[in-house]
Amino acid sequence: MQLIKYFSVLYVGTIELDNVGRDGTAPEQRNYANDRLIEALDTATQTAKLMDRLGYYALWTAEHHFQVEGYECIPNLILLGTHLASQTERLKFGCAFNVLPTWHPLRLAEDYAMADILTGGRIILGVGRGYQTREVETFGSPMLDNDANRELFEEQMEIIFKAFNQTSFSHTGKHYKIPADVPFRGNDIKGITLVPRPINLPVEIWQPISSGRTIDFMAKRGIKSMVDLTGEKLVDSMFQQYRMAAENHGRRLLPGEDMALGVGFYIADTQVEAIERVRPYHDERYKWFAPFGFVRYVDEQGRPWGTPGAPAREPNIEDGVAQKAWICGPSEGFVDFLKDTESRYPGLEHIVLHWPEGMPRAEFMDQLERFANEVMPSFTSHE
Repeated sequence: MQLIKYFSVLYVGTIELDNVGRDGTAPEQRNYANDRLIEALDTATQTAKLMDRLGYYALWTAEHHFQVEGYECIPNLILLGTHLASQTERLKFGCAFNVLPTWHPLRLAEDYAMADILTGGRIILGVGRGYQTREVETFGSPMLDNDANRELFEEQMEIIFKAFNQTSFSHTGKHYKIPADVPFRGNDIKGITLVPRPINLPVEIWQPISSGRTIDFMAKRGIKSMVDLTGEKLVDSMFQQYRMAAENHGRRLLPGEDMALGVGFYIADTQVEAIERVRPYHDERYKWFAPFGFVRYVDEQGRPWGTPGAPAREPNIEDGVAQKAWICGPSEGFVDFLKDTESRYPGLEHIVLHWPEGMPRAEFMDQLERFANEVMPSFTSHE
């Protein structure tokens, strides 16, 4: 039994949005100037310093591009994490997630290896296929064609694994020929070496779950998974599918092992107060994310929202609390939730606190202080 021992934060890079909430400014009407968009970098820096002091494990950030709307304003997670490591003592920095189809796989592998060395192993690699057409297609990769996107991603991952784990390698696939079929200093090139390679091997890699096929791909290769802001029934299904897939590939895991559970939260003296405080930021999140398919709840029959017969509306905070994707109320209730989660998933070690999109920095930092002081001490004995 491993039990929960690591508490992290997911900050997707949202600036302090104005006029938030269900009836606030529509996402497509937001168009911020550069001096506002760069606020996300300072917010990440100040948050990292606070988390380092409070004893958190990792700050996860999200890669996205061209977002003048202000929701996700960090285009390079490895670069940011390397900088933040120089500003802190022990906090790790997770990539949630590098949008792999916007990269050449060898450039990502090189950048990660450099960061691994320079930070002493404090960068956590995360990869994803992407979901926003504007960014992926603009970089010249497929997104509208889901099968083509998956095919490209899987070949890119094959190259990255080779680059990390082999001193010299070659690759011939549909999208890449490595090394190039050209002479070098009068000789034919048979293989290449990633220079430098990471010094912390094997490389720990994380990926979000998007489908059953994704689960099998991850489990076969030992890629760990983060499940974020997801209703408890879907969480249980995903955890079970991952564990079964891992066993099919010869890896026996405890329930919840190699997984991270992300939850939204707000700590207040009463649940009513907490719900009302977080409501506008919860609603702002789903104004942006619901059209991308990020409502991961089920109805009473277990049908995922958005499928035939199930709800298709934007959720409200009461839905999130009922589905246990959001934990709102006194800190004692959060401790109880985590203790119950431990009992169901004894292999789960990682809890990730989701920063509600648009919540002011000062308010969220106060929440981090409360969580560190009122919730984390109940779990420090696990370390």
